[in-house]
Amino acid sequence: MTKTDTKQRVETRPHPRPGSTSHQASPKQGWRCAMAGLSASLVGLGLARFSYTPLIPALIAARWFSASDVVFLGAANLAGYLAGALAARAAATRIGAVRALRAMMLLATLSFFASSAPVSFTWFFAWRFLSGFTGGIIMVLTASVILPHTSAARRGIVGGIIFAGVGLGVAASGTLVPLLLQQGLQQSWYGLGVLSALLTLASWWNWPAEAKSDTAPSHQAKRHQASPAARALLIQYGLNAVALVPHMVFIVDFVARGLGQGIGAGSNYWVLYGLGAIVGPLVTGHLGDRTGFGPALRAAFLIEAAAVLLPTVSTAPVSLIMSSVVAGGFTPGIVPLVLGRIHELVPHSTEQQRATWSHATTSFALFQAAAAYGFSWIYAQTGGDYLVLFGLGGGAVVLALAIDLGLALTTRKA
Repeated sequence: MTKTDTKQRVETRPHPRPGSTSHQASPKQGWRCAMAGLSASLVGLGLARFSYTPLIPALIAARWFSASDVVFLGAANLAGYLAGALAARAAATRIGAVRALRAMMLLATLSFFASSAPVSFTWFFAWRFLSGFTGGIIMVLTASVILPHTSAARRGIVGGIIFAGVGLGVAASGTLVPLLLQQGLQQSWYGLGVLSALLTLASWWNWPAEAKSDTAPSHQAKRHQASPAARALLIQYGLNAVALVPHMVFIVDFVARGLGQGIGAGSNYWVLYGLGAIVGPLVTGHLGDRTGFGPALRAAFLIEAAAVLLPTVSTAPVSLIMSSVVAGGFTPGIVPLVLGRIHELVPHSTEQQRATWSHATTSFALFQAAAAYGFSWIYAQTGGDYLVLFGLGGGAVVLALAIDLGLALTTRKA
């Protein structure tokens, strides 16, 4: 082959489009990136959010705060999560997405150590807010940093690995935190801080090299109008958040007091919920890779609706076990499906993918916070009727499925 031929072949080779996935990591580098993402979701989402739940009785017993104050402190994390989701794209633009992720993991770690002393309600509220803030930014940026370097065939399973950290956090809240509490409340916060620091250090150098599109917004993306399917997906993801609230907030109390089986039995179902949350994103991510994310999302909505509604039909142990495991699986398991669907709907713009995912995360946070407070009000107004809450949650995901099917039928007719 002559030099002229070589030059012509190089010059005619197609150049990658901005925001495309042409610069993919090697398989080994890809798994290292996925583990960095798992560490980030475990620190900022799993530990920062779910480890607080089993610490609540200890906080009240130690008289750090009153029972009513503890509820407001829990809500601070949800408020911070929403603020983080809204601020994520600005943070990525100003300092770069990878730097923002590292900074958020450090801030989450610091929040554990800062919470080890009851300085004041305001002090504690601020750090609970910041811990939620880190989770919002991590949720928006982690996948958008890693998935552009992942082949389309492995996008679902890699997304599943990333958000398995949420499930590990749920599992840790039912296993690790009680063990730490045996050493004392302050020592528990120290232990969570040390674990978070180790995960932050382990992931530090495993993030992918940051592309220009990760740090600078695309003017073309700003002008891009979201498709009806993309706008519908934001509503569906928010409705899915509503469907998750009955199990996430009420399942332990439902079994313990509603069915009169005691706190021990209720805690067992929470552990099952956590086990489902670990496996869920791996299963759904693999399903998305095999079938496509649109069909997988429809199947997920159908299965999730059945799981959430199951306690309204039967409260037998086998029914509650199936309901807890499946609902737990979809808590993080819906994430790789929605992410994959966004990449299908917005295939060529990393910035627009990140913008759409940011809007989806914001929708999820808004619907989840509204459902948590709304369901608590309904619970009080109905005299503690848990089954109404499961019915409303199941109805929400049925509506999400109906929107998807309705949009598909409308598109075909058009």
